Amino acid sequence: MILDTLDRLPRYFPLHPGFELAHWQLTQMLASPPAPSRYVVEEDRLFTIVAQDQGRGCDASPLEFHRRYIDIQLVLDEYDYMGWKPLDECQTISQPYDGTRDIGFYADRPATWVHVPRGSFVVFFPEDAHAPLATAGSVTKAVAKIAVKW
Repeated sequence: MILDTLDRLPRYFPLHPGFELAHWQLTQMLASPPAPSRYVVEEDRLFTIVAQDQGRGCDASPLEFHRRYIDIQLVLDEYDYMGWKPLDECQTISQPYDGTRDIGFYADRPATWVHVPRGSFVVFFPEDAHAPLATAGSVTKAVAKIAVKW
């Protein structure tokens, strides 16, 4: 997991070849937030989902995980509160991994919570179980989905 501000995402470009394209798109979205939708940059390799959602609160935000995609979750307004736990420490599966949707869920509680303000992002790798939308209010986010296998 990485927590940082969008202007510093370039320092992480060496971690994955898709990060540079994601940075370009997310920078545009932060400057002028688009309508909620799915924005494709490279089919099956990089797309971004913009959504305005109601937060669920910490108690109702389950830990999710992905295997095929890395998430870069950028907060476009206000803030989000997100939970995190190393995937290898999670024990109780509440919903098995669905390869078609690239998501599974654990009933475990996050090991830690982070406050993510507007203009900040969190990178969640496949080894990071995460609980987004734990804020009490509504939040607009852009979630770049970057294929692990580029």
